[in-house]
Amino acid sequence: MTVPGAPSPSSSPARWPASSGRRDGFMLIAGLHLAALTVLLAPEYGPFAITLTLLVWAFVNCALLVVLRRPGIAALIAFALLFVLVSLSQFKFGILQLTLTFLDFLIIDRDTLSFLFSVVPSLRGTFAVAVAAAVPLAWLMWRYDPFRVRRRNALAGLAASLMVIAGLSFAVPEQPWEPFQGVNHISNLARSGALSVSHLMAAGWIEADTAPGGAKAAGAPNAAEPCRAEKPPHIVMVLDESSFDITAAPGVRVPPGYRDYFRSADGRQRGFIAEATGGPTWYTEFNVLTGLSARSFGKLRFYVTRIAAGNITRGLPQALRRCGYKTFSLYPTYGNFLSARSFQHGAGVDGFIDMADMGVAQDMQPDSFYFDQALKLIAREREAARPLFVFVYLTANHFPWTSVYRPDLTPGWQPPGNGGEVDEYIRRQTMTARDYRAFLARLKESYPDDRFLLVRFGDHQPAISHRIIEPKLAPGMLARRVMTYDPRYYTTYYAIDGINYWPENLASALPALDAPYLPLVVQEAAGLPLDASFAEQKKIMLRCNGLFYACRAGTEARRFNRLLMDWGLIRNL
Repeated sequence: MTVPGAPSPSSSPARWPASSGRRDGFMLIAGLHLAALTVLLAPEYGPFAITLTLLVWAFVNCALLVVLRRPGIAALIAFALLFVLVSLSQFKFGILQLTLTFLDFLIIDRDTLSFLFSVVPSLRGTFAVAVAAAVPLAWLMWRYDPFRVRRRNALAGLAASLMVIAGLSFAVPEQPWEPFQGVNHISNLARSGALSVSHLMAAGWIEADTAPGGAKAAGAPNAAEPCRAEKPPHIVMVLDESSFDITAAPGVRVPPGYRDYFRSADGRQRGFIAEATGGPTWYTEFNVLTGLSARSFGKLRFYVTRIAAGNITRGLPQALRRCGYKTFSLYPTYGNFLSARSFQHGAGVDGFIDMADMGVAQDMQPDSFYFDQALKLIAREREAARPLFVFVYLTANHFPWTSVYRPDLTPGWQPPGNGGEVDEYIRRQTMTARDYRAFLARLKESYPDDRFLLVRFGDHQPAISHRIIEPKLAPGMLARRVMTYDPRYYTTYYAIDGINYWPENLASALPALDAPYLPLVVQEAAGLPLDASFAEQKKIMLRCNGLFYACRAGTEARRFNRLLMDWGLIRNL
């Protein structure tokens, strides 16, 4: 019997579809989970990484179920999200030899996105197509998903998976070398999250004494204080990519006169102890521009230039500007790479010129190209009243050395007989030495009445040095020595030259010097007075015999960082 005015049973909306619809929905969702796990687990290796990835999959699904309650749409969005993360991690590894980490999401800035789209312009179109395809699929899943999950059940799953992920991540913490392997993208990302959060909670962005130093007023640097220096020289600082004296490795044969390149004009060879080995140039870039240690950032040091951008305003270029210098940097790749432009502007570089400004499409050019750019810059910016500071990067000796780079530049080259990568590495070093000598000759010829101070240094050892310095060393022992900053794997060189000029004061040019002290060498070699912050740092250098971060287990560096915070030269960290 039908009640008048009531809808007929056939027209009533059912709470659930028919059993066949529920079965089809279940099969669709199960297939989606299977497809997602097949894709996400493919780059994961080992039971631990696979387990952690499964837990991450559960965590993301439960987080979405708390909001959406629909398992089908939750699985679709989770698959899309994690697939994008794996793709971005693989893309990043292809450029930087480093997979995605949690800090990539803590430090998201315009420079990072700009660099991404600069290197791969097609990403904009790919992203638009993916969104256009995903929207109707997501709507269909939303419309026809027959299941609903209680929020309290989703919250329980979320909490349980998070606790297990955190427990496993702390039980087996991510090792520093793991992001450089190019695998285990999701599991390593999860572990880096636990590591980064614990580091930030324990130490903040940068290591520093917790108690204020009480020296904010007394002795604080004053940018308005006049710099009393009579006609200081132009300064050219040269970052010599991956260069060190390879005779530090036993049995390596080199051409005649090879070691002469690493000596200063006074005939001495000096050691430069970098904070990176085998790759990250930007650690040393940070050292020599700010005079600070990248190691003070702990596990976050890979992002040191991004963290420092706009937050650290103390450095060599700032000190030189106080003495009337015009400051420039010839940067060999895009300026938005790791926020290099923003970082260097904060450190005092007025004229930042990247590869786009230099009109090149590739970031690996012969060293003669960058020396030519420096000569053009000097000719354009030189004035009688103001000296110049020019920071020049070289790139010809960048890895890999498995192929011959520009053989046309070394006609008649005779390999010294080491074979493979070692001979190619030495060949490129001879190219650098030749181009540097030509640069000096052109400066002398073009500016017979100008004075120039030239300071060059190797930014880090090449990756091949790990195999040849102690060739019989077991891999585990080698890894321990690298991780404990054994100087044998971090020492390159620094050299001082002059044109129509030789410094009277080389008190800071110690035989072996940690990288953050190089700004002291440059300023004193140029005859410039040190401001209060560099004067204080020189006391540390003399107390610690050229060591900085390693001196007294980091105590000196932490105290100095706090002092700079009190003076307002380090902010928001």
